[in-house]
Amino acid sequence: MAGLYLHVPFCARKCAYCDFASRPLADFPSLGTTVARFFQALEKELAALPPDFAPDTLYIGGGTPTALDAAQLGALLALVRRRVYCNGVREWTVEANPGTLDAAKAAALRRAGVNRVSLGVQSLDNAALARLGRLHTAAEARAGFDLLRAAGFDNISLDLMYALPGETTAQVLADLRGLLAWQPEHLSTYALALEPGTPLAAQHARGEFAEVPDEEQAEQYFAIRRELLAAGYEHYELSNFAQPGRVCRHNLNYWRGGDYHACGPAAHAHSGGQRTANVEKLEDYCRRSERGESPCAFEETLAPEAKARETLIIGLRLLKGVDLAAFQRQTGLDALALGGAALEQLVAQGLLAVDHERLRLTARALFISDRVFAELV
Repeated sequence: MAGLYLHVPFCARKCAYCDFASRPLADFPSLGTTVARFFQALEKELAALPPDFAPDTLYIGGGTPTALDAAQLGALLALVRRRVYCNGVREWTVEANPGTLDAAKAAALRRAGVNRVSLGVQSLDNAALARLGRLHTAAEARAGFDLLRAAGFDNISLDLMYALPGETTAQVLADLRGLLAWQPEHLSTYALALEPGTPLAAQHARGEFAEVPDEEQAEQYFAIRRELLAAGYEHYELSNFAQPGRVCRHNLNYWRGGDYHACGPAAHAHSGGQRTANVEKLEDYCRRSERGESPCAFEETLAPEAKARETLIIGLRLLKGVDLAAFQRQTGLDALALGGAALEQLVAQGLLAVDHERLRLTARALFISDRVFAELV
C-alpha cells in the first residue's frame, strides 16, 4: 500500500487543547487570497509527486478541511482529483468538525469520491465542549452526523476524548453510549493531553483544574475498551476501534511501516526509508512555492537498524502485534534479536507476549504502552 496525506492549515477557531499546525480563518484579513495562494502551492507540490504515484489511500486532515466554504472545499477536492489518480483509491478520508459542516459540503465530499469521513465530536457534554473550546454543541454534533448519513456516507469515524477535567468514568461511558446509539463504523478515543503553549495547559499551570490521575485515566481507558468490545467493535490499534471490515486503511499503512507521501504545510512523509517534513507556517510554505523552492524543511534517512526499531515500535501499536516473519522480510532483521535483553525482560514482566509467531502487547500493557516502547528504543 501507499498513502497520500494532505494538510489543510485552516480551522474555524483554535481549540483550547490544540497544538496542531493550523490557524483560524479570522486570522487572515484577505482570506480568499490566502486560500488561493495555498491551493496554488499545493497544486505545485502535488505535481512534483512521482509521475507513477497512485495512492491506495488518501487522507485530508488539518486543521479542519470543512472550515473552508463550500466553493473553496469544492475547489480543493477538484484540485486533488486533477492531480492525483483517484479511481484507484480504495479509501478517501476527509476530517470534518460539527458546526463547519452543512448539506452542501457533505454533498460535495460525496460527489468528489470521498468515501470516509472522520467527525470530531470529542464529547456529548456541552459544558465539557465549551471548556475544550469546541465550536459545537452535542446537538450540532448529531446534526453533522445525520448530514453525512443523508449524503450517503456509510463509513463514518467519530472522535471521543476522555480524561477531561472533572469527568468521571460514568460520564465517559455516558458519552460513549450516546455515540454508539448513532451506530458509527469507527471510533477513535484519546486521552486529553495538556500540550505546552495551549490555553488549557496555561489554565492548568494557574491551578484552575487538576489533571486526571493516571489510575483514573487507565480506568476510563479500559472501561471504554470493554464497552466497545461488548458492542462488537474490534480493538485493532491502541486508540482505535472498528466494526468488522472498517479499520482505517490509511492509518494502518502508517502502523505497518508503509510508504506515504504528504503535501501541505507541516506535512510529514515517509518513502523509501526517508522521512521528510515540510515547513510549518503557511506563509513560508506559499513563499517557497512562489520562489520555486521545495517546501521540505527536514529530511532524514534512518540506518537499517534504527528504521527496523521504529517499525517494531509502531507495529506494536496494533493489537495483533508484529508478524515476526513479515518483519524480517521487511527489515532484514529478527525482531526478537533486535529487542534483545530489554524485550526478554518485558516478556518476563508480562507486558509483551510472543505467540503464533507474533509479538504483541499484553492487555495490561495497553495503557502503559509508551513505557514499553521506551525500553525498546
